[in-house]
Amino acid sequence: MKALLKHYFADYGMIVVLLVLGAYYSWVTWEEQHPRGETAAESVAQIIETEHPKGANIMIVARANSDDQLFSDTLDQSLKNKGYAVVAHINGEPGDARRALVQAEANDTTIHAIAGNQVTLNWAVFNDISERFSVTETTKLHQPKSYYWPNFLKQENLLNVANQIVVIAIIAIGMTMVIITAGIDLSVGSFIALSAVICAWLMREVGGGVHASGVSMTLCCLAAILSCGLLGAFSGLMITHFSIPPFIVTLGMMLVGSGLAFIIADGQSIYQLPESFIWLGRGKDFLGLPNAVFLMILLYAIAHIAMTKMRIGRYIYATGGNATAAKLSGVPIKKVLILVYTTCGCLAGLGGVITASQLKSGSPTYGLMYELYVIAAVVVGGTSLAGGEGKILGTLIGAFIIAVIQNGMNLTGVESYTQKVVLGLVILGAVLLDRIKKLGWKAFKGA
Repeated sequence: MKALLKHYFADYGMIVVLLVLGAYYSWVTWEEQHPRGETAAESVAQIIETEHPKGANIMIVARANSDDQLFSDTLDQSLKNKGYAVVAHINGEPGDARRALVQAEANDTTIHAIAGNQVTLNWAVFNDISERFSVTETTKLHQPKSYYWPNFLKQENLLNVANQIVVIAIIAIGMTMVIITAGIDLSVGSFIALSAVICAWLMREVGGGVHASGVSMTLCCLAAILSCGLLGAFSGLMITHFSIPPFIVTLGMMLVGSGLAFIIADGQSIYQLPESFIWLGRGKDFLGLPNAVFLMILLYAIAHIAMTKMRIGRYIYATGGNATAAKLSGVPIKKVLILVYTTCGCLAGLGGVITASQLKSGSPTYGLMYELYVIAAVVVGGTSLAGGEGKILGTLIGAFIIAVIQNGMNLTGVESYTQKVVLGLVILGAVLLDRIKKLGWKAFKGA
């Protein structure tokens, strides 16, 4: 059992770091929370039902935004169903509330309670209200009960973290395979832009633009993904057949991909896309999860099985561990390398399609610096830059560590320049830990 735990910790020890980061940002973002929307309406309705008899006159005061509109409409219906009289329902500004009070005074309509939220009930119009309006002498002000909870652990924030990391995490699957073979791929950021542009351009020029059908959208997306896959395959061919270092090949392809994106888009963003195109990037159909997050989970499950249970996974590890021994053992080294660079290109293309769907546009500026974030996720997740070691699920953990750090710094007001410094230090720390794990502390004593 002890050996099993030690082995698991060696492979997925970074999950402890993820949990510590989550605990830290939960602690520093612990704040008083004020319910909104339907939840706020339910809270106020319960308070009114407890403190006022049925038939009491209630004024509802809210702002004109969507959350307040949902709050006031839900509360209005709930109170009427319970037998209360809603004598005024306001969605607007303090002046609207004042006019409603003046009207109640003119009609001699006693107001037993005013229901609002922490913003509206702090309007100056409600200061010393009983002294200025005789119909409010016994009026009570009711707002939703507040509670304490970390901003970091809010459901919408956690989904936001997952949504933000989707593209990086998906591309990191392919990058993990590449780095396990002791390679590197610097072209993935440009391929995001290229894929987004190809997808959007085809949709506008061939697929019907804003009236594109589901079939045409799917075909345009597949064409974009396959285009990036072909460029990835070309990188693999250059590396295997001409023995050019992966760094140089993919650096060149990074420029090629970026240039092609600007040429195809004519340097402009492409916006003429159908509204339904956002289904992949923003839609929620599976258990309340965003569709892109569900796709990410599915891809990681497939990649984990491929790398741990299938022959191709063993070939990839063997290629990165000792290419000469792997070749003598019958591993088709060249085919494996072409496959991993093709896979990485396809996944970068998929990342571009998701980005285009999220932003409902294609632009040659998408994907800037993404290759660094992808490599960071892979390295932080425990994959060795020397090749031969790494876990797909470790990469997912690494991607979430990057996302949690960025999100936590945003929540705590850390400026973007400082965030870059922190991210760089995280990458250096991950590489240092990898070296220490390989060589031990003794190897550094004589340095």
